[in-house]
Amino acid sequence: MQTDTALGIELGSTRVKAVLIDSDANLLAEGSCAWENRFSDGFWTYSEEEIWRTLQACFANLSKNYAEKFSAPLERVDAIGVSAMMHGYLALGKDDNLLVPFRTWRNTNTGEAEEELTNLFDFNIPMRWSVAHFFSAVLNKEPHVKEVAQLTTLAGYIHFKLTGEKVLGIGDASGMFPCDERGYRRDLLSAFDELLKSKGQLLHFEDLLPKVLLAGEDAGTLTKAGARLLDPTGTLQAGSVFCPPEGDAATGMVATNSIAPCTANVSAGTSAFLMVVLNKPLEHLHREIDIVSTPCGEPVAMVHANNFTNELNAWCDLFSEVAQLTGGSSDSLMLKLFDESLQSDRDVGGLMGYNFLSGEPIVGLERGDPIVIRGAEGEFNLANFMQMQIYSALAPLAMGAEILFSEGATIREICGHGGFFKAGAVAQTAMSAALGVPVSVMKNAGEGGAWGMAILALYRGKTLPLEAFLAKIFAKAEKSTRTAPQNEIDKFNQFLKRYKTGLAVAKAAAEGALC
Repeated sequence: MQTDTALGIELGSTRVKAVLIDSDANLLAEGSCAWENRFSDGFWTYSEEEIWRTLQACFANLSKNYAEKFSAPLERVDAIGVSAMMHGYLALGKDDNLLVPFRTWRNTNTGEAEEELTNLFDFNIPMRWSVAHFFSAVLNKEPHVKEVAQLTTLAGYIHFKLTGEKVLGIGDASGMFPCDERGYRRDLLSAFDELLKSKGQLLHFEDLLPKVLLAGEDAGTLTKAGARLLDPTGTLQAGSVFCPPEGDAATGMVATNSIAPCTANVSAGTSAFLMVVLNKPLEHLHREIDIVSTPCGEPVAMVHANNFTNELNAWCDLFSEVAQLTGGSSDSLMLKLFDESLQSDRDVGGLMGYNFLSGEPIVGLERGDPIVIRGAEGEFNLANFMQMQIYSALAPLAMGAEILFSEGATIREICGHGGFFKAGAVAQTAMSAALGVPVSVMKNAGEGGAWGMAILALYRGKTLPLEAFLAKIFAKAEKSTRTAPQNEIDKFNQFLKRYKTGLAVAKAAAEGALC
């Protein structure tokens, strides 16, 4: 089948975005809708109603954009791919309905489960992975456990509702349970079944998991019911072919052409993750490093920071309120604030901050409280304050990168995408200073994961390797590269040293000693 149009949908933490491209990956139309998670009954979640309402609003926005450009309704799309924030917990019963509200990656209440599984597997199981959530529910004797018939991710859930297929791309699957190049690791599945048996759960865990697919494989078609779910107006026709649903880590790799060994990319938004495609296994187990997969099944070392731009955005919003209160304009305020950070002192005025809206496993926090610290003698001005906010967002990523470098990981250049890079050269240079390598941003960086997912949809059914396919897509891609000067690297490293020392204060705050 000739694929002339491909639709990529990505459900991110703060925005759902849809991108429609042509056969050469050129943008035809786009749409988006903002949303936000909430803390309810002890869990970070999005309600089922909100998931569909936001997804439908996003698609309606895309359809409107398409109609305005082409003076015709969007009635058919050749290929579709769905992506979403990785990890978390979506448990369905025999009737295919959710048993409990979606528990997102942001939840860090699975520490006991994570500890036991990591020790059992001799493989790092982060607190946000699906298997950790399920085992935590088992340990806590949650009533719904006995009714679980299917576990999936948010992308897998949306895909299932649109196509009826219980499948998952290997990149997303590797955030549910450890994978090798073929799929779920059978040795660890057997070990987990035995552990579950000891807890009174007589089941084969693999039976609950989606079937694993590689990039390019057939993942079903849009059903009539699925078309109506996506587009309640009834304009969209059924029959679109689907590629395997993927996580945002995989779409970030694709959107930055970073799936070959020794390539690396960083996705920087509400959360941030640095991913390095490995050319050899890491020698040691590191609790700060996830091992996941490219959409083709190659191993990837991922440094995942739960918190990134959340605190930066909050302060920019506050300054916007101040600007409006005084009759000033808040247009391009974030860019101006980032530019102001360039005037910061070498010691950033002695300021320190921690942007932990939620727990941050990289630094050993199960929960968080954002805090700002300043000394009596420090220079408290806007430039230093903004520089501190930028550096504190980058610090956990830098700590993870230090581990990768200690393992001999090869990182020649990092390709960045996500909302952070909308701040331009200032953000790019700061990221380079934190990670110690050149950082490139492509012209399409603002499209991010939705565009990457559309490319995977475009790739469905192709016989050439994905790496070769992407080489054609990116042959004429424009990019800019920034390398931080040594004085900026030294400035960040000085901040990072103080950041590590002050973590004791952040931990005390999180434990309730200060707040």
